[in-house]
Amino acid sequence: MTVKILIIMKNILRFIFFIFLLSLIFGHFIRDQKNYDLGEKIIGFSVIGGAFIFLPLFLFNRLKGKKLSDYTLDNQNIKKLSNETSENIENH
Repeated sequence: MTVKILIIMKNILRFIFFIFLLSLIFGHFIRDQKNYDLGEKIIGFSVIGGAFIFLPLFLFNRLKGKKLSDYTLDNQNIKKLSNETSENIENH
């Protein structure tokens, strides 16, 4: 059942992405051909929608079930990276 949910979520994300992509293209067309101000509004709403609707859904989908501490930079990870860097330098 979870595989079906993942496939549905993937398809929803694709659909939303293509809607925002098409609205960006449409906004550029309107801006160049007919009405500059309307085209700018369409482009702006597309960018804001992509940032506040698509991006959170995409990140939630991609990071579901993963430890965020593996991807954040804190003191422990900085020490770990510096140790790995010094070992790589010594080995070469």
